[in-house]
Amino acid sequence: MSGRLIAVVGPSGVGKDTVMEAMAEAEPRLGLVRRVITRPTGAGGEVFEGVTVPAFQAMVREGAFALCWAAHGLHYGIPVSVDAALGGGRDMLANLSRGVLGQARARFPDLRVIALTADAETLAERLGARGRETADDIAKRLSRAGTGLPDGTQATVIDNSGALTDTVRAALGALYPVRA
Repeated sequence: MSGRLIAVVGPSGVGKDTVMEAMAEAEPRLGLVRRVITRPTGAGGEVFEGVTVPAFQAMVREGAFALCWAAHGLHYGIPVSVDAALGGGRDMLANLSRGVLGQARARFPDLRVIALTADAETLAERLGARGRETADDIAKRLSRAGTGLPDGTQATVIDNSGALTDTVRAALGALYPVRA
């Protein structure tokens, strides 16, 4: 039995990492993919492996990533170790950029996509609370919040403006529907 890669996408500040962590805690069939990012490990937010740009580029050359992309002035990678987890039958949650979904679909044919949304006020509040971006950076991220999914992408769209428990319930219900 093969597991599924489940891409969680949405604008900055929508709560992707918080939702993913809560989903994995609530559902033992789910694991979390730990991304490699070119930012200091102590930058806060998700649990990730922080590396320098030259180290990231070396990892790309060595074939260390199943997927990699650049966004917001950073480089992101999904380690090839995800293949072992999927091969073992475990479903894995990955925080992906909407722009890499075509590449992800080609690499992982059983890819599922959960697209999180939230109202503009909620996004602005969450981005400000992170303390990682300047006011100008936040404005730029908010201006991209309405970016849609690539053509042909099928996704379960869930509003994460409200209670985390409601979002998690909706996402898990979409992934693991109750069968009569």
